[in-house]
Formats: sequence, structure tokens, C-alpha cells
Amino acid sequence: MAFEIPSDLNPDLVALAWMIGSWEGSGKSSYPGTEDVDFGQRIDFSHNGGSYLHFLSQTYEVDDQGQPVRPLSMETGFWRPQRDAGLEIVMTNPEGWVEVWYGNIQGAKIEIRTDAVVRTASAPDYTAGHRLYGNVEGDLLWTFDRAADGQPLQSYQWGRLRRVG
Repeated sequence: MAFEIPSDLNPDLVALAWMIGSWEGSGKSSYPGTEDVDFGQRIDFSHNGGSYLHFLSQTYEVDDQGQPVRPLSMETGFWRPQRDAGLEIVMTNPEGWVEVWYGNIQGAKIEIRTDAVVRTASAPDYTAGHRLYGNVEGDLLWTFDRAADGQPLQSYQWGRLRRVG
């Protein structure tokens, strides 16, 4: 599905314009010490004229027909592109952590790494992350490597989402 650059888009967001809108699809999670999980996902990127995108990701367990059964997790935050093709992101998760990410925008490829992960006392032991996002054949593909539970940084989740709406 093609996209249009909104007429009221802040010029600082042009490099991320392809992401604006809603995306739905599926993903997989696999990590030492946990059960592998197939999940459904929806990501929404929106703007209000400011120099940032609002990001909301929701994952959910699916049944055999791919229909949502129950929520798994959410994250929300703000993506702030920089004039040097850099990217700053602040995200939060209801499991009890806040992340600061830095990275680069290279056309339709985005690569980010955590600079800081701050956890509440009851949050899981998650200490670092690395993510890739890309527009591949019109779909949003992403990967998430993480360091948690005493494990080194390694593959954790990945997904493929299609533009909807």
C-alpha cells in the first residue's frame, strides 16, 4: 500500500514519513529460559505537527486463526529524528522499564541501540537492546536483540507488519 507525506508534516520528520500510519502483522519471540511465542502485533506511528513521532506497539497472543486472544505487552514513546540522520527515542513499557535509544536513519533502514535502561524494583532483569526497522517490499520488518536475565545481547523478537487503514 502506498503512502502519502502529510501536508502538515514537520520537515524534521520527512526521513520517517514512510513509517506514519498503522501496521499489523505477526512476530516471533525466542530467548533462552523462555518458551517460544508466536504473536500478533499492531504498531501505530502518528504525528501532531511537532518534530517527533508518537509510537505505540501492542502485542497479543493469537489463536489458530490468527485472531487476538489476550494482550501480551505494549510499549510507547517518542521518535525524534536529528538533522544529521541520527535518531533519539524514548520508550516505556508497562513491565516497569524506560529506555533511551540512539541510532541512525539510512533511507528505509533504522538501526538503534539502548543508551540506558532504567527499571523499577519489580521489573524483569533487562539491561540492553539493539533493534533494526526496515521497509522491505512495502512491509515493516523489525528485529529486537536484547540482554536480559544474565544473558548476553542476542536475538529475542522479530516481526513483519503490513500497512493497514
